[in-house]
Amino acid sequence: MVEGSMTQGAGQGPEVERTATLRDFRVPAYVHETGPYAHGAHPVPTVPPVEEGYPEGYTPTERDLPVINREDTPQVTADPAAVPAQQAATGPGPLYVVGDVHGYLDQLLAALREKGLVDSAGHWCAGTARLWFLGDFTDRGPDGIGVIDLVMRLSAEAAAAGGYCKALMGNHELLLLGAKRFGDTPVNSGAGTATFQAAWLLNGGQKSDMDRLQDHHLQWMARLDAVEEVDGYLLVHSDTTAYLDYGDSIEAVNDTVRETLTRNDADEVWDLFRKFTKRFSFRDEGGADAVRSLLDTYGGTRIVHGHSPIPYLLGEVGSEDGEEGTGPVVEGPHVYAGGLAIAMDGGVTMAGKLLVQQLPLDA
Repeated sequence: MVEGSMTQGAGQGPEVERTATLRDFRVPAYVHETGPYAHGAHPVPTVPPVEEGYPEGYTPTERDLPVINREDTPQVTADPAAVPAQQAATGPGPLYVVGDVHGYLDQLLAALREKGLVDSAGHWCAGTARLWFLGDFTDRGPDGIGVIDLVMRLSAEAAAAGGYCKALMGNHELLLLGAKRFGDTPVNSGAGTATFQAAWLLNGGQKSDMDRLQDHHLQWMARLDAVEEVDGYLLVHSDTTAYLDYGDSIEAVNDTVRETLTRNDADEVWDLFRKFTKRFSFRDEGGADAVRSLLDTYGGTRIVHGHSPIPYLLGEVGSEDGEEGTGPVVEGPHVYAGGLAIAMDGGVTMAGKLLVQQLPLDA
């Protein structure tokens, strides 16, 4: 049975276990306790199989990926004062993408400052630049709502300056929406009865985020697009072909996702969440063909995604002996699948790096 010890802020093990056990949640077959992580907080999984090889009845009610407990992240609140409108330049500005943030607001602000996108006070200072977040703003880290507030504010500031800041729907946005809307309502997970509340807790849900979640955050998340194409890059959150189940065009996929959320049916939303939680479709043999199936359907020449931490794509999850400085080392995006896929989740929840990257990548 899955234990109740989860990520930081989830110090309610018995409650978690009671909530999570409408039926037993089994640890996935690909997770084995082979030794402590860098900080001894969680087991080290072997590299999971490709998506087609998931254990029968796989369900995201099982803990998704382990998290290294980080104590070094102070909470930062950006100054909400509006930035003055700037003169728009001719033509679109440079394009940037941001990987999974998972509540690490301080790391996000530092990475945006390093790229010249925000100033020292956290305000947009990049003029006509275009910025895309690839989803997963909350859970696991200390300040998911602060991250959402920052992205919402930067969207207004960037638009006033002639640029834009936009965001995609991640599986953790679906998870938080479901936990708020449906709570302990039973859903058919495909492997027994589950609840959004249990899955949210098992996958790093933070009580402080739920306490601060307001209607305007929920409305913003529910309207996010799932897929976009920009400058020949197909932007998605998850490295899965499950998007093909929701339409044969970008517009159709985004409309279907929004309509599913609008119907507010717990089982429908669960199925959407379950599919967006799948991963590793572009890795290993057949990965390039999986990427091409999406590019051929939705357009673009390369795909850019978050969701699967680069250390897992590479099979590098740090030392098992817990020595200082032996965690995963990520310096930038991971290009794979014959150069067709660009992975952007640097593994910030594993003491990795929160990635902000300008496209196209340098040769």
